[in-house]
Amino acid sequence: MKQTGFVIVGQIVKPHGIRGELCVKSHAQSPELFGQVPSIHLQEGAKPPTAHTVLAWREHKGQVLLTLKGVADRDAAEALRGREVLVREADLPDLDEDEHYLYQLMGCRVTLEDGTDLGVLEHFFETAEQDTWVIVNEAGIEILLPAVPEFVLDVDLDAGVIVVAPPEGLLDLYLNPEPPKAKPDRPKRAKSGKRAKAS
Repeated sequence: MKQTGFVIVGQIVKPHGIRGELCVKSHAQSPELFGQVPSIHLQEGAKPPTAHTVLAWREHKGQVLLTLKGVADRDAAEALRGREVLVREADLPDLDEDEHYLYQLMGCRVTLEDGTDLGVLEHFFETAEQDTWVIVNEAGIEILLPAVPEFVLDVDLDAGVIVVAPPEGLLDLYLNPEPPKAKPDRPKRAKSGKRAKAS
């Protein structure tokens, strides 16, 4: 559950080692975010988030390892397993003019260059290569778009519009799928007769 004024930037997966380190699946574009904010907030379910000071962070096998003040052993780290990691929006580092945080894009209309409406950007998920956007049109059909610069042409947060140029064939894959091919009838096997015994 997203708390007003906060942005979800990750989730605690498990403890790491015996000294209280936390293994975090990060949603942040750069793990350096964890060293740039004055504190993070951990939330369990619908409970209010609690503030924690980050003492250290480092990357490890595609995830982020955090050391938090007051979390000094494995048992304390285990007690935080599964909690969402949040940061106050006001604490987020400033971005360059042409950069955006993903949370700012949620709810934007997505269109093609000619103005054709594709739907609304509702959420995203991460893969090893890049983020993938989930665009939902009025019919409720989901379109999965790799969020890479060659496909995302323009973002206008003031207008709430994102202009994209999907790769050839991608829209047809979701909007005009081929009907399933009918399976050919399997030829019936002829019943084999009993072999004659050799004399």
